[in-house]
Amino acid sequence: MSKAQKKSSGMPEFLRRFFVALKRQPAIIALVVLLIAFFQYSLNLTHISDTTAKIQGPGMGLCGFATMLFSMLSLVCFLNAFPKRKKPVIPMVALMFVMFAIIIYCDWHYCRLIETALYREVNPIVIDLSTLYIAKAYNVLQTHMVIECIGAVLVLLMPVYTKMLRKINTSITVEDNGKMDVIDISGED
Repeated sequence: MSKAQKKSSGMPEFLRRFFVALKRQPAIIALVVLLIAFFQYSLNLTHISDTTAKIQGPGMGLCGFATMLFSMLSLVCFLNAFPKRKKPVIPMVALMFVMFAIIIYCDWHYCRLIETALYREVNPIVIDLSTLYIAKAYNVLQTHMVIECIGAVLVLLMPVYTKMLRKINTSITVEDNGKMDVIDISGED
């Protein structure tokens, strides 16, 4: 069929295909946000490790390890919780939210340990050029918490935006070129 015979719903073809893909699997939206959170944390892991080595607060290493581990496992749970074109698997969704809670708590706890080390009365850590990584780690953790919360909210609101995506008209109307009576479908020679 030629392009002249197809009429789109008024949007460019690449945008129409994008919305068709989203309508088929709307979980991709939340997955992309969770992937951004994972990469944001894992690509800045050096700052967090250096901060753990410098401050050596109680449970800092465990918090960093738990955040990394549960970030990976929550992505695996997400992929198993929302299979393609099937209903969500509720136990996996529940397990995924438990992991989100652990990740957010570990990030929060790690930030409190950094604050404690910076403002303690005896031997406080001073942020200068040699310890700038501590401030970077603190910012990474704050950003990671925010992105992780956005991802959790997107998972919760998935039924809402799935219905909104289905309302977008992505159909193509095929025009008749006037030669439909010429086509012989009887199979007789």
